[in-house]
Amino acid sequence: MRGALPTPIRERIVLGASLAMVCALAWGFTAWHAHATNHVMDAMEGMEGPVAWEAGRTAAMFLMWLVMMVAMMLPAVFPMVDAFAAISRQRREHKAPYVATAFFVGGYLLAWSGYSALATAAHWGLERSGLIDTMMRSTSGMLAGALFLAAGLYQWTPLKRVCLSRCRSPIGFMLTEWRDGRTGAIVMGLRQGAFCVGCCAVLMSLLFAVAVMNVLWVAALTVLVMIEKLLPGERFWRHAIGASLTLAGVAWMVRTLLA
Repeated sequence: MRGALPTPIRERIVLGASLAMVCALAWGFTAWHAHATNHVMDAMEGMEGPVAWEAGRTAAMFLMWLVMMVAMMLPAVFPMVDAFAAISRQRREHKAPYVATAFFVGGYLLAWSGYSALATAAHWGLERSGLIDTMMRSTSGMLAGALFLAAGLYQWTPLKRVCLSRCRSPIGFMLTEWRDGRTGAIVMGLRQGAFCVGCCAVLMSLLFAVAVMNVLWVAALTVLVMIEKLLPGERFWRHAIGASLTLAGVAWMVRTLLA
């Protein structure tokens, strides 16, 4: 058909639009959850004692963390997903076995599901100990400062450097990690997700430093993740972010001690 887009371009557009839609839904849920949480907690203001973590609330907290991770991580992982889709498309064109890109994305999100479970457990522990309140806000300046300091120092560690390098090199990852079949695609996504967790988990812990459901703070961390994964100058950005977070952590702790 005259004027029709070539198949590779058309499929990239569909892939990008699909990921953008999932991301938009995740951001919409995150914003709605933050708004709803504020209303519920306002209604509960004045009640004594912590809110119980029964099965329903625990599941809701896990869902909140998982959807928030989807909203924050999907924008930066598009080049990796696009690389997988391109190789699968080439294999299909050459009549070789291929699988849908959804299996790779599913494996990637499986890794972040594991992180979300750990974050939910940490959330419960911090709230139970009084270090964050039922509004999901930090009650400890020292905790907030320590989290910023830890996130800053982590930027200089070999683990951060290795994990970030695997997140920034889609072709290199595909060449070294390729596995055939649906299970192989899931394992590939899981391994890429594990590198991504290793790269970003400490940054994500900063959500406990200010307020877990502060949408502006969630957006700011998303921008940081995109900067260090997508922009040229990996070493510069990794060190610049590390220095900024380290200084912020030290300043926060000093201010807390002097208050």
